Amino acid sequence: MSSGRRFLVFCMWLVACASQPALSDNGVDDGGGTPEFEPPVATNPEPPVRYPPTLYEQQIEGTVVLRLFVDETGAIVPDSTRIAEGSGHREFDSAALAAVAEMHFAPARRNGIPVATAFLQPVHFQHPESTDLGGGA
Repeated sequence: MSSGRRFLVFCMWLVACASQPALSDNGVDDGGGTPEFEPPVATNPEPPVRYPPTLYEQQIEGTVVLRLFVDETGAIVPDSTRIAEGSGHREFDSAALAAVAEMHFAPARRNGIPVATAFLQPVHFQHPESTDLGGGA
């Protein structure tokens, strides 16, 4: 995959990660400066998700929603990873799951203290020549 395609998928992944609340709380800020709950944040310097070449060539798009669990260090607990919502394309689902081993996160925090948590992580596959501004299928 070209670096442009990897970068696009990574940017969409990173933005989605930053905007997703954890399942255990909704990140309400009590106004005291430190949010009560902060979800995990992706820290990958390189995109971990690879757009499947066949689907890329056909300009097929989709979104996979993964359910991940990270411990208090931010490490993903591999046995907990699940597809919460499939894309309708086995290749996208497989690519998202394959990337989990390379995903890195800063841990979630509750009142500033690192905690383990489960959360939903969308992985968007949007072709750069797409005219759909809504994020794909």
